[in-house]
Amino acid sequence: MAKDAPSKKPFLTDIQTLRRRARKHIESGAVTEGYRADRNVVIRLLNEALATEIVCVLRYKRHHFMASGINAQSVAQEFLQHANEEQTHADQIAQRIVQLGGAPDFSPDGLLTRSHAEYVEGDSLTGMIKEDLVAERIAIDSYREMIAYMGNDDPTTRRMLEEILAMEEEHADDLVSLLEELGS
Repeated sequence: MAKDAPSKKPFLTDIQTLRRRARKHIESGAVTEGYRADRNVVIRLLNEALATEIVCVLRYKRHHFMASGINAQSVAQEFLQHANEEQTHADQIAQRIVQLGGAPDFSPDGLLTRSHAEYVEGDSLTGMIKEDLVAERIAIDSYREMIAYMGNDDPTTRRMLEEILAMEEEHADDLVSLLEELGS
């Protein structure tokens, strides 16, 4: 059994260098010299994601209150659960924007132009579910592209987006199941 060859690249920066760098730009908080992504681009993308989540919260809330018909109660509860989860995503995204030294854009002005998803009300229970499913599919593709962009340049944002993506995929599955139950 051969011994591992010594690595030419040190595993960890020496402690004195880490300490010096930590003090150098202390006002930058969590963003250290090791951060490799373009912060302005990441903050812009996250503000678009924030707008998307807010639009989804509003659409799901409307669908929750407007659901009617024989199957409406269980579907309305699913809409409410999704609205609450989308709000959690919005809060996580806003918090990350602040950590990166940006400002989360909650302004209603331009909300729909910043959002990747549309706000379509739907004219029936099935129509509402379909519109929510379209929005989830848009979010899924958007998050996949953002995750690919982040790569290893911003692993914290990438992991957050991966968690949100997993929930969006779960929402899409839930909506497909509701459509199947309704026979659509």
